[in-house]
Amino acid sequence: MNMPGYLTTDQAAERLGINPQSVYNLANRAPDFPKPVKVGRTSLWPVEGIDAWRAAVGMRSEARRCAPWVEDGLTPP
Repeated sequence: MNMPGYLTTDQAAERLGINPQSVYNLANRAPDFPKPVKVGRTSLWPVEGIDAWRAAVGMRSEARRCAPWVEDGLTPP
């Protein structure tokens, strides 16, 4: 699905350098992480929100707190 200004979960994960499951983990555990817009069953993430969150929080510290396996190269439990 291609909607201007929005990313699929795979695209958001790639932009953040994490796996797609970690995007959902961040959305559920980090209160300031942007919430997706649902189109049918597809989650679409606002590009500006993803970029602003990454700039404000710093990917490594927040990802490590919410999805500690990310930097270790492991798969989620």
